[in-house]
Amino acid sequence: MRIALFITCVNDLMYPDTGRAVVSVLERLGHTVDFPEAQTCCGQMHANSGYRAEAMPMVRGFVDTFRGYDAVVAPSGSCVAMVRDSYPRLALGDPDLESGVAEVAPRTYEFAELLVDVLGVTDVGAVFPHTVTYHPTCHGLRMLRLGDKPLTLLRAVGGLELRPLASAEECCGFGGTFALKNAGVSAAMLADKCGAVDATGAEYVVAADNSCLTHIGGGLSRRAASTAKPIHYAEILASTGSAS
Repeated sequence: MRIALFITCVNDLMYPDTGRAVVSVLERLGHTVDFPEAQTCCGQMHANSGYRAEAMPMVRGFVDTFRGYDAVVAPSGSCVAMVRDSYPRLALGDPDLESGVAEVAPRTYEFAELLVDVLGVTDVGAVFPHTVTYHPTCHGLRMLRLGDKPLTLLRAVGGLELRPLASAEECCGFGGTFALKNAGVSAAMLADKCGAVDATGAEYVVAADNSCLTHIGGGLSRRAASTAKPIHYAEILASTGSAS
């Protein structure tokens, strides 16, 4: 199977270890992962903000870059949802682009989808002797319908203690530009999420999107009593017990 890593902007610029973790896990499972250097932003920020024309070159670029791969994997439910949910609508009226999107979008997977649904793996041999709580991000939960796939993978990690998060399915208040345009509401939602994380007493708060973890981590850092650290679940799956 030819697998390509779509790193996404946030991970490329701020969390490269998450992309390395995805590659590490897949290589441990015996797969080779390509990293096409022509890849760029998926265009989500532009499209969600109403700049459809500006997003289109990135839609075409994604199709051109990843066409021909058996699977494209990204450690971001948000960006995968953009490709699978928004690209087909954005491509309407352009037959060549419609064809390209129809080929590539169904093969673009969030990391847990690739592992569980495509590769049939639920135990990647990870060891992470820490307490964690899991926040299901909105795009993964509501658009990709990841369900308990990330939790299934986390439950198989050696030494990991998973603590339930109250009101886990409530948004953290990030939502891309939502946090910028509605700062007051976003801050109130973040306070609720951080309070729920603190109540678990877990060492780590885990999610499938580093954008949400950035928001939650920022909130936790401003709370004197908070000790939980944010971490993408791919980095836990890549761990063999030496992570701190």
